Amino acid sequence: MCAAHVAQRPASAEPGPLPIEPSRIRTGWSVLPSRVAAMCAVELQKIRHDRTELYTRAIQPALWLLIFGETFTRIGAIPTGNVPYLDFLAPGIIAQSAMFIAIFYGIQIIWERDAGVLNKLLVTPTPRSALVTGKAFAAGVKALIQAVVVILIAAVLGVGLTWNPLRLAGVALVVVLGSAFFACLSMTIAGIVLTRDRLMGIGQAITMPLFFASNALYPVALMPSWLQVVSRANPLSYEVDALRGLLIGTPAHLPLDLGVLCFAALVGIVSASALMGRLAR
Repeated sequence: MCAAHVAQRPASAEPGPLPIEPSRIRTGWSVLPSRVAAMCAVELQKIRHDRTELYTRAIQPALWLLIFGETFTRIGAIPTGNVPYLDFLAPGIIAQSAMFIAIFYGIQIIWERDAGVLNKLLVTPTPRSALVTGKAFAAGVKALIQAVVVILIAAVLGVGLTWNPLRLAGVALVVVLGSAFFACLSMTIAGIVLTRDRLMGIGQAITMPLFFASNALYPVALMPSWLQVVSRANPLSYEVDALRGLLIGTPAHLPLDLGVLCFAALVGIVSASALMGRLAR
């Protein structure tokens, strides 16, 4: 009889999940710090479990410093004043390696879209801009690890770098801001082209022009006048200028450099956030 009585108990008497108080649901920009921290933790976990990418990406900057830098230092083809060319080149290679990591970050967004992960992220209370910001600064963390590798290689080659902790903290800030912009640029392109193949092609098409149209390899004064105009509109030039001033003490325009990088990162976040919805369709 007890069993029958239990079987006849209405379904409404069954215990259900406890309601969540709306006041405890974090929405809006209040989730930004946790979102950024979570994305950065994911990138660190990837590197910790698989260091292959870190090793392979260290080959290219090492070759630039060992072959290009040593050769042009010996022949003196590019005048850099009282600064040895290898010292002049090292900050440019740091910026280049960070850009090459971030410029293809949009491929990960497309992969997450194909795997259904992106749709799940977009239906959460987190604003799209907070999601993009988290991913952008996660790319900065990965680029920062790459920058440490390049700095160590440059130190082994005898580049006269500073080891002042405050200046190194400034280097980290510059690398993260620059990488955040290029990651947002990549995510913006991903929101336009929507496929990995197209994004890979466009990324490969713009990386070298961005690199050669900057002051990474040679002073701006040596460029033709039209290329100087392009260089001054290139955020990579401001990143390199800031890195040179912080690492080797050359004259730089740090307030201007940081201002341009912050503005570029902000514009990148806004544009990538506006196009994020296209990826979820």
